Amino acid sequence: MRIASFNANGLRSAANKGFFDWFAGQDIDILCVQETKAQAAQLGDPLFNPPGYRRYLRDATSKKGYSGVALYSRREPDAVLDSLDWAPFDDEGRYIEARFGNLSVVSFYIPSGSSGELRQGFKFEVMAWLAPILQRWRDSGRDYVLCGDWNIVHTERDIRNWKSNQKNSGCLPEERAWIGDLFERQGWVDAYRRLRPEGQDYTWWSQRGAARANNVGWRIDYQIVSPGLAGRLLDCRIVAEPKFSDHAPFIVDYQPE
Repeated sequence: MRIASFNANGLRSAANKGFFDWFAGQDIDILCVQETKAQAAQLGDPLFNPPGYRRYLRDATSKKGYSGVALYSRREPDAVLDSLDWAPFDDEGRYIEARFGNLSVVSFYIPSGSSGELRQGFKFEVMAWLAPILQRWRDSGRDYVLCGDWNIVHTERDIRNWKSNQKNSGCLPEERAWIGDLFERQGWVDAYRRLRPEGQDYTWWSQRGAARANNVGWRIDYQIVSPGLAGRLLDCRIVAEPKFSDHAPFIVDYQPE
């Protein structure tokens, strides 16, 4: 089973850069997309509906052309959920989940706080609200793959300029402690870090300067899995080239049941 996560920073923009042509050759079973930046009516072209896949969208309703998540699956899910019953989060189009038997695959888009104090405050609200939900999922007996842009680095190996970013959103001590708690106390598993214990790869680069050319990046896109899936992790890769977005697709291979 091959699952990919990708923040498109505009799915129409990524498509124009050849994303779906690339996708067609990757043998991906489930694709989780974040930041579609489009309403369903704007994605009617066959380009956005590749043959052999079922597509599910959760658009932002609070602000058109903003946020949004999607999920593409070869197999028809038993159920698709797109609400966690908190309008400030749901209405920004930040969650969609597909269920296949005992497996749930989620496309998550955690807010960024980089635009200022107001959004950083909302990000902290989301983190506090989401933690017990994730704990319930962890304890539910279901297998979960939580794909997405979490907008948080975890350790020094996950960011090129560690010291200079300690006061910047995404690398704040409170944020890193929160995601660390998911791994260290709740027992969730960072698929990349389990497969690449010493890896220093990145999934996002600022569009300012020559950050990508110089590999001055951050690893903020994850596949976070419930403990029962840790033993099924086979391999992973971050696809930095070709460039479809300021983020790179992150692909993980899982041993079938």
